[in-house]
Amino acid sequence: MQYCILLFMKFQDLLALVGKMPYFDLPTLVQLTREKRQSLRVQLYRWTKSGKLISLRRSMYAFAEPYRRVEINPAALANALYRPSYLSCQWALSYCDIIPEAVFVHTSVSTRVARSFRNALSDFNYRHIKADAFFGYKPVVDERENVLVGEPEKALLDLWHLHEGEWDINRMVEMRFQNFEMVDCKTLELYARAFKSPRLLRAVDVFVRLSKLEFEDSIEL
Repeated sequence: MQYCILLFMKFQDLLALVGKMPYFDLPTLVQLTREKRQSLRVQLYRWTKSGKLISLRRSMYAFAEPYRRVEINPAALANALYRPSYLSCQWALSYCDIIPEAVFVHTSVSTRVARSFRNALSDFNYRHIKADAFFGYKPVVDERENVLVGEPEKALLDLWHLHEGEWDINRMVEMRFQNFEMVDCKTLELYARAFKSPRLLRAVDVFVRLSKLEFEDSIEL
């Protein structure tokens, strides 16, 4: 440990300390090195300016190419950038193949205030929901990492809840929902009741009707 403290200001010592991590933050370095926070902050700033590090958010960093030894999964990073949070809305619906479009903005929900971060890896948006609506997510394995993602039913409700206005049949059709069989309508209604929102319950009714129409069309084909 003394060796790390004495020689930490060399970039190779930073690699030796945290090079096997996909990303790291300033508090971790303070704990590992027992260096003064301000001196570490200055050195991290210099390495970021020189292109050896990339800033993910305030006091959180990753190694830039070619120094990076561990690939970064943006989905896992979305969980780590702002806690507690889980991926939801359009990103989760695309991930679950409920909508056909690829979604490149990583949208999450959190009980904390809404925030957005843009870095070299992606755009990360965090929408606020109340603590009693922070449920309906689970860990999924993505690129060999556990990532917290909203279940299809909860991702739908988060989307409808966070985007104002009535979700009528025309608006639902515009979303181009697909693979309706992946959504459990009973779970969808159960989760919706937890929001105590008549608007969401009406959205559930519309979605269920649309699901039945899609099912009938598939039978006719």
